[in-house]
Amino acid sequence: MKSFFHVSDIGDLGAALEEAKQVKATPFAWKHLGQDKTIMLVFFNSSLRTRLSSQKAALNLGMNPIVLNIGQDSWKLETEMGVVMDGDKSEHLREAIPVMTSYCDLIGIRSFAGLKDREFDYQETVLRQFIEYGGKPVISLESATVHPCQAFADLITIEEYKEKKRPKVVLTWAPHPRALPQAVPNSFAEWMNAAEVDFVITHPHGYELDPLFAGPARVEYDQMKALEGADFVYAKNWSCPGVTDPSRYGQILSTDMGWTVDARHMAVTDHAFFMHCLPVRRNMIVSDDVIDSPRSLVIPEAANRAVSAQVVMKRMLESL
Repeated sequence: MKSFFHVSDIGDLGAALEEAKQVKATPFAWKHLGQDKTIMLVFFNSSLRTRLSSQKAALNLGMNPIVLNIGQDSWKLETEMGVVMDGDKSEHLREAIPVMTSYCDLIGIRSFAGLKDREFDYQETVLRQFIEYGGKPVISLESATVHPCQAFADLITIEEYKEKKRPKVVLTWAPHPRALPQAVPNSFAEWMNAAEVDFVITHPHGYELDPLFAGPARVEYDQMKALEGADFVYAKNWSCPGVTDPSRYGQILSTDMGWTVDARHMAVTDHAFFMHCLPVRRNMIVSDDVIDSPRSLVIPEAANRAVSAQVVMKRMLESL
């Protein structure tokens, strides 16, 4: 495995899920793979679960993790080509990337969407430069359009807790005070479309995900109807993806608190489990009683982030 962005990069999902079970049961069994190896984890944006789970996964595999916070531990980096660098950015990615990768064997990148230029974001301009100029295996630790380690962890969690062979999984939009990227819902949709689940997406009009990620998923604009009989409810906010109108990309089109997942919403499900990637805005995305209920999986889901990251790193080390 040379890069990890999409569900297609993981290969057979059944095999990946079985491998995740093995890794979770015996996390230190492959420490020899990472001996004398280094992974660099580069963060252009803040992180809690991604940072900790990635470091934990690397240590479980015997690797030495180096964490770099861009703009805090390093110069601010320019990401676009052809610009006159007369502002506050002192170094260009074109030089910084080969320097960084000269110090490591694997590299993980976290770089959010700017939500201003849809073409720039959806071309994964930052991530692609690490592939072009770095020459080392690259893991997306959340990029402009995808968050595959999160989606893999979500699928592992669903596999662990499902009570029927083909559960109904609903991804529901929920309100948020800030404009957020589409990376988490994009990847969640991509992975659920590839999994053995009945997948439904529900959101207000104007929030349609890019077809590249939404794929064949059923879209239902009536949230309560979408939630009927659900086995898993995954709540997440995202800003306008700008699919039909690029000029609205990154905008907040709705702040309707009626979409907040609360007891009324969960009552129409089939005693569903609640999921969210965290961090979560309580009583905006989800009510206290739902996220604190025994059917909330947000903590086991977060714990599985170390498992998903370790499977990916393990496979990359095996391919070196």
